[in-house]
Amino acid sequence: MKIAITIWGNRISPVFDAAHTLLTAQVENRMILNKTYEPFDPDSPQELIRILNRMEVTTLICGAISTKPADFIVENDIKLISFVTGNALDFLDSFATRQTIKKINMMPGCSIDYCCRQKSKRCLGLP
Repeated sequence: MKIAITIWGNRISPVFDAAHTLLTAQVENRMILNKTYEPFDPDSPQELIRILNRMEVTTLICGAISTKPADFIVENDIKLISFVTGNALDFLDSFATRQTIKKINMMPGCSIDYCCRQKSKRCLGLP
């Protein structure tokens, strides 16, 4: 699975619109095979989708995100896990090995069913 995380400094960007960098990682057998950083413009969802597709990213992880860009991402077959917080590299290590999100990385009021969006009804059960 290939994931991307919107980052701000060394943290998951608390707000999607404030991020200008993606941390991407290839995760296989619960191990991170490689990590790269990619600039992006959060004001251009079409360009973000082109970047994610070019990099073969299947899941985007971010902090708070408004409905319009969230819906656009999901409509373009990218699994979206939003309202996530914490140090980006620590989160990536934990997510890769556990394949779930720790409660400490969920923003207040978030539950995995609400914060994880994709075209199908459930987001748990990551590949």
